[in-house]
Amino acid sequence: MENLGKVDRTFFEEYIYPHLGAERDDVTLSPQHGVDFGVFEVGGQAVATATDPIFIMPSLGFERAAWFAFHIIMSDVAVSGLTPTHLAVDFNLPPEITDEEFETIWQTFDREAKELGVGVVTGHTARYAGCNYPMVGGANAMAVGDPDDIVRPNGARPGDRVLLTKGPAVEATGLLSIQFEELMELPEETVEDAKERFYDMSPVADALVAADAGNVTAMHDATEGGVYGALVEMARAGGVHLYVSQDSIPVLPGVLEACEFFDIDTWSSISEGTLLLSVAPEDADSVLSALEQADIPAADIGEVREGDGVTVDGERIEHPEIDPFWGAFEEFMERLE
Repeated sequence: MENLGKVDRTFFEEYIYPHLGAERDDVTLSPQHGVDFGVFEVGGQAVATATDPIFIMPSLGFERAAWFAFHIIMSDVAVSGLTPTHLAVDFNLPPEITDEEFETIWQTFDREAKELGVGVVTGHTARYAGCNYPMVGGANAMAVGDPDDIVRPNGARPGDRVLLTKGPAVEATGLLSIQFEELMELPEETVEDAKERFYDMSPVADALVAADAGNVTAMHDATEGGVYGALVEMARAGGVHLYVSQDSIPVLPGVLEACEFFDIDTWSSISEGTLLLSVAPEDADSVLSALEQADIPAADIGEVREGDGVTVDGERIEHPEIDPFWGAFEEFMERLE
């Protein structure tokens, strides 16, 4: 079986990166492996844009599944530092979805979009044979603003502090514990803690609060590859070395126990909702204070140095490349059948 999840850096650089269409002067940030968004400019304004699958898990309940799908779509553009403004949506729906189920999905999208001030500008909706959950289409999120307000993914500078919100394996814990609750042989309180991680799975508020509170030089959402993957990707993008203390990283209730039960590595498992930031040292305290006031757990976990790569507790780490979440998900789905 081929590896599941996002393609690795080698695949990207061999098959994708050499073929990016026409070179245009208005594209100021083009695709790079591990970089969340791209940027082009129109009339003196920057448009940050990011594309993601629409990920709907009916077992979560359609309202909850749609909330998560919407925030996945918004997250990559939010780390640009600009507030999301526009959305284009393509639903390629499985034939069995009912009108009422789709209504729940779309009304949830509408509610969340209104809350953020996001307008839907175009889309496509259809049922097709061969389309299956959880991947039921794709969407493109955009954020329009001042080019000077863009937080570039390669902006980390030696001397910056490294901050992290929420800690590792947030998404892996939240999704697996809800999907496979009946299989979890853990104390009821621990299972409930793990399930509560679900609504931590959005970094949108984290990014907007942080960008407004101080000089944030780079942000990255810890998706596939988890915290370790995000650290390596931020270091690569900025051409810097990240020196980190693992003991400083917050770990939310239920995470360690869930990761142990599902036999996945806590630090390399998908963690949508966890935001990695580099911040000017004089502004680190103000950013942490703003996050605390917004009830977003966060910590100063290290510093940016000259060099390359990532050191955690004195040991160099590499990118996980393969996220253990997908294998665990497939394994436990088979146990349910």
